[in-house]
Amino acid sequence: MIIYPNNSGLRYMGRIDFKDPTAPVFIFPGTSVCMKFTGNRLKIFLKNKRAYWDNYIGYFLDGKQGCAKLPEEGAVVLDLSDQLGAEGAAQNDTHEILLFKRQDACHEVTFCGFELADHGRVLPLKELPERKLEVYGDSVSAGEVSEAVQYTGKEDPSHKGEFSNSWYSFAWMTARKLNAQIHDIAQGGIALLDGTGWFQEPDYIGMERIWDKLHYHPAFGKAVSWDFTNYIPQAVVIALGQNDSHPDDYMKRDYDCEKAIFWRKRYKEFIQKIRKQYPKAYIICCTTLLSHDASWDRAIDQVCTELDDGKVTHYIFKRNGTGTPGHLRISEAEEMAEELSAYIEQLSIEGWE
Repeated sequence: MIIYPNNSGLRYMGRIDFKDPTAPVFIFPGTSVCMKFTGNRLKIFLKNKRAYWDNYIGYFLDGKQGCAKLPEEGAVVLDLSDQLGAEGAAQNDTHEILLFKRQDACHEVTFCGFELADHGRVLPLKELPERKLEVYGDSVSAGEVSEAVQYTGKEDPSHKGEFSNSWYSFAWMTARKLNAQIHDIAQGGIALLDGTGWFQEPDYIGMERIWDKLHYHPAFGKAVSWDFTNYIPQAVVIALGQNDSHPDDYMKRDYDCEKAIFWRKRYKEFIQKIRKQYPKAYIICCTTLLSHDASWDRAIDQVCTELDDGKVTHYIFKRNGTGTPGHLRISEAEEMAEELSAYIEQLSIEGWE
């Protein structure tokens, strides 16, 4: 029995392209679909488009996490039936699958549906929580290289994307601790401004250009705008300011130079754009434990002070900018999530009672 993506029993989370409701496209890390079902068969139909790295899809089946490598291009069928229990498992056994995007826009994946046994049924799921969180960030927010736990506190190992897992990003960890939905608008290598960072080197693309987009990677065609009425968070985290030092760490070199002043101006304008979309949201600005010069946090603090908006705050982690020279591994992301979720919980956020 085929369960099409527009089946009302499926539950989605993330900034998803539903232009074709029978073939939704997952772009951002942490984007997911969940289904509760009966039966002893489960197949997943997907189509992948690769920009770079090896691409993997993640899943939780009955609480056990797994992943599968995807082809560079085209259709694939994942058969997880053998993971539904012992051979001959009862036809009425209940299962739950959470299928999620482990990586950023190094690829886009189209979800084409599930296949269950002929006797299988889709069962009702719990409603998504009322709390809604949105995160704008870079590779740390995306969970890049998070599974390379043997390199905790060290530089990254050589990799092709196999260690990246948005489930272990501080962003998704924070959402789980808060019992909140999440839209994780995170892209590895991205800075605030075009012409800086690492994303799409040497023609760097900044968050200013992608924050309001659904599709944004040049490899996949023309950019497509996002409809902000589809998801209105009560809390927004802006975790930018680390990749901005590449290729020139001008904030460290001269805090009052022309480039530094311009960055602070544009960072302020970026916050104001978020505020325009979400007039009632709390906006929490931060960087991360990843090594960077403290001048960037000083700049963020200055901007937040100048805005004089009681719902725009700046959080600095205990090991901010000094925790690790490489990407955050699971334990380091957990450390960030524990701090950040505790901080957000004590804010008086409307709708989070």
